[in-house]
Amino acid sequence: MTQDTSLRFREFKMPDVGEGLTEAEILKWYVQPGDTVTDGQVVCEVETAKAAVELPIPYDGIVHALRFEEGTTVDVGTSIITIDVAPGGGDAAPDDQPAAQTEAAPVAPAAEEEAPKGRQPVLVGYGVAETSSKRRPRKPGAGQGVPAQPAAEGAGSHQPQAAAPQSPAAAIQAEMNGHGGTAALPRPLAKPPVRKLAKDLGIDLATVTPTGPDGIITREDVHAAAAPAGAQAPAPTPAPEPVAAAAVPAPVAAGARETRIPIKGVRKATASAMVGSAFTAPHVTEFITLDVTRTMKLVDELKADKDMAGLRVNPLLLIAKALLVAIKRNPGVNAAWDEANQEIVQKHYVNLGIAAATPRGLIVPNIKDAHDKTLPELAQALGELVGTAREGKTTPAAMQGGTVTITNVGVFGVDTGTPILNPGESAILAVGAIKLQPWVHKGKVKPRQVTTLALSFDHRLVDGELGSKVLADVAAVLENPKRLITWA
Repeated sequence: MTQDTSLRFREFKMPDVGEGLTEAEILKWYVQPGDTVTDGQVVCEVETAKAAVELPIPYDGIVHALRFEEGTTVDVGTSIITIDVAPGGGDAAPDDQPAAQTEAAPVAPAAEEEAPKGRQPVLVGYGVAETSSKRRPRKPGAGQGVPAQPAAEGAGSHQPQAAAPQSPAAAIQAEMNGHGGTAALPRPLAKPPVRKLAKDLGIDLATVTPTGPDGIITREDVHAAAAPAGAQAPAPTPAPEPVAAAAVPAPVAAGARETRIPIKGVRKATASAMVGSAFTAPHVTEFITLDVTRTMKLVDELKADKDMAGLRVNPLLLIAKALLVAIKRNPGVNAAWDEANQEIVQKHYVNLGIAAATPRGLIVPNIKDAHDKTLPELAQALGELVGTAREGKTTPAAMQGGTVTITNVGVFGVDTGTPILNPGESAILAVGAIKLQPWVHKGKVKPRQVTTLALSFDHRLVDGELGSKVLADVAAVLENPKRLITWA
């Protein structure tokens, strides 16, 4: 007797980590069809818009099929791998499709809908959102005790046994129309980040002309609608269609004048966040140039201190400590703007973000509760943060909840800059290169270690007086590190 394939095969979907992510790129498969896997075994590495993470499989069995090849970007909720949980139990799988495809075909309705009791697939280190299994409403087949949902756009009331995969636009429209039937006036098609951008800019999506695939409104469309009347917005570049094979840069022909690189992963997320921040928070940047000779001497002394042995000791450590002292003296700078509730949220803790350049792009992990850490504890946390970022192992959780950020552009020999706020934060401090320069010290011109700091802040939260006090306090501590004792 043939075994019920709906019970034999399980589809593992790209998980939703509850961080607002909508897609991820498959970087590497650790298994191949025919391999035996066990519950909790890591089967692949993916790159979300925030970091690279490993995915564990929640089943025991044998890999039947990989739904996508390495380099493919997959929407959250899409099946990426099929597991045979009862090998040798009957006929072949109902869907022997190759990995190279842009949409995962359903193996069987029950296999798609049924989730294992007591455990759901999630990214490493994250719990499951209560509604994560319903992120993308699907169309159950007949005979499963669930009423068939109407199609997104005018289809009949009866659904086939196994519905064809939805296009991205149809999936979004189905989610917006809900379970009660097609809306009389369908809402414009746009992903949540685009909707938030439109809300922040005061743009009604119904008035925006979509240029994305399947009629989806893109960020470029929203910005074009927000442009002043008469301004000619540049035509948006269509986003590349998802491909089944890994995106391999084409060989550069001799004499080629351009090379096009797909925008995805961390760089795509960073670009989106910076545009949103620049258009949402009114930035103000102030600068100060100061003598940090005493701070540099203290760094050398700390390196020789036995209590700091094995820890990462550098100027950034003392700059971070100086900023924490300045925040303690001026707590109003450590806040957030809640637009929805029209409130200023005063933070009584500091999650100190450190901007880090990695091969995958700029990320900003943060040190949780940095305000409570001693200097050795802060040094240890900085070392761990930098090491993890360089290895590409920073988790999305490590980049959530930051309150204030430091970006050290001085490591590139740059004097300073005008940094853009990390979204949701009130201030960011840019540290310039420390150079030996002529400086008036005790009435005489002498060579001294000099640097320039730049503090950008959200002018809705921080006025000029408060921003100036914070920057002046940071400079005062770095000019005379003894203030770490008297002010801390």
